[in-house]
Amino acid sequence: MTTTSTSGTRPDDVRRHNRAALLRRLHVDGPSTRATLATALGLNRSTIKALVDGLAEDGVVEERVPAQRSGAGRPSLLVLPQPQAAVVLAIDIRVERAAMALVGIGGQILGRDSWRVRGSNEPREVFTKIMDYVGPLVAEQEVGPVAVGVSVPGVVRRADGFVHEAPNLHWKDVPLGAWLSHALKLPVHMGNDAELGALAEHLRGAARRADDVVYISAEVGVGGGVISNGRSLRGVGGHHIGEVGHMVVKPGGLPCYCGSRGCWETEVGERALCRALGIDEDSPVGAIVAELRALAAQGDQALERLDEFVEWLALGLGNVVNLLCPQLVVLGDLFTALPAPLVARIQETMRGRSLVSRALGGTDVVTSSLGSDAKLLGAAELAFETVLSDW
Repeated sequence: MTTTSTSGTRPDDVRRHNRAALLRRLHVDGPSTRATLATALGLNRSTIKALVDGLAEDGVVEERVPAQRSGAGRPSLLVLPQPQAAVVLAIDIRVERAAMALVGIGGQILGRDSWRVRGSNEPREVFTKIMDYVGPLVAEQEVGPVAVGVSVPGVVRRADGFVHEAPNLHWKDVPLGAWLSHALKLPVHMGNDAELGALAEHLRGAARRADDVVYISAEVGVGGGVISNGRSLRGVGGHHIGEVGHMVVKPGGLPCYCGSRGCWETEVGERALCRALGIDEDSPVGAIVAELRALAAQGDQALERLDEFVEWLALGLGNVVNLLCPQLVVLGDLFTALPAPLVARIQETMRGRSLVSRALGGTDVVTSSLGSDAKLLGAAELAFETVLSDW
């Protein structure tokens, strides 16, 4: 990011902007030399020195000799963010479980906890559980958060964290953001879970080098998040646009939680995968993963049991790619357990059905590198967007 002073811009504003840009760079990309930072930010070395010295005096960064040296001469010092200088509380609410973590600058998880939700996911109960777990987690780490990020599998109003609807949680019109903000006395930022999964994969996972990405995750439901030109793509009012699980692919098909029939998630969600594997639809995730691994160990012929599942998944992905034109599709959550040969077949089938993919030379399909932490880290990044801009 290059900063240029223009007429009417106050020096303090320029310095504050440059300071935030430098810290953001360290937060996302990790330790860097002053020279690398100067090149990346388009600033001269004296400006970088002043910014780094100021942040070091405030305890936000430190400079250190790299552990591995190469070449002769004095090595360049690395500028490192100090994780505990600014910590956010990340919360990931799911159908079967919830998790929370304290995350420091640079994306380091300092402490975490989780609990089961299924059977007790009434909104007030979930809120109460969150409050029960926050105190001990903060006390254990001896560091307080400065903001909160929350991931919810539903339609969330970004302005105030109002959950319009979360079908698989059976939530409707829940002011969770207001509850948390009032109770924690902290700014609370909330978003759709798949949107935040996409954000995390873009910044820290399998999509780090891609600016146009679609993230598709499967749990009880199926959701999607979109990164377009390096930014989260949202619709009217800041609402996410990735309710791909409720794209109707089979008119007259199975009933869906949302009230419609034949939604994509009825053919590729958790229950659909259980049916394809021939196990009970209410099997826990661990049993599903174990069955997939056992099937993969038996070879390609055994994987043919999942042919129809592959067809439905590739069909939906083809529609999504034709609509959004991404360079990369990242499969998350339960989809990360799909054996590599199946992922390769899904990619091949999707490419064959997508005009846009063929025009792009073949959109790649990969599995998440962050796994079950994607949405938790995405919630943290949502909180950090404001925290880092205030430096």
